[in-house]
Amino acid sequence: MFKHLLVPVDGSDVSKKSLKKVAALAKSDKAAITLTYVSDPTPPMVYSDSTMGYGISQKDHQKVCAAFATDVFKKSIALLGAGIKVNTVHISNSDLSEGILDAAKKAKADVIVMASHKRTGIKGLLLGSEAHQVIVHAKLPVLVLS
Repeated sequence: MFKHLLVPVDGSDVSKKSLKKVAALAKSDKAAITLTYVSDPTPPMVYSDSTMGYGISQKDHQKVCAAFATDVFKKSIALLGAGIKVNTVHISNSDLSEGILDAAKKAKADVIVMASHKRTGIKGLLLGSEAHQVIVHAKLPVLVLS
């Protein structure tokens, strides 16, 4: 049915759990997968840890984001298992849903397969749903896994 799946990953438990379903779908259709991680191109005013905050340059922020994306990709590929063709795309975009749609276009995917955090109530109102935004603006099918 689908030959190229775009799968946004972020390293969260929800994202990790969905990868088993993604792997099964890819294997059943003999589809390729492109994993994408979207990072904000603008560094926060202050990076902080448990002891103090410190500023960071744009260049250093990009290095940190690239290293994190590489780590997320490595762990995600391990969870997908062998026998699946996997590519990766790291996108910088302050709007997560826009970044996912950009990645789908660059990868020439024929479906976006993403996990939902199932935000409802106040959380849904305040944080919104990235899956909903992707569905509304996508020009290709979007499969949302729960």
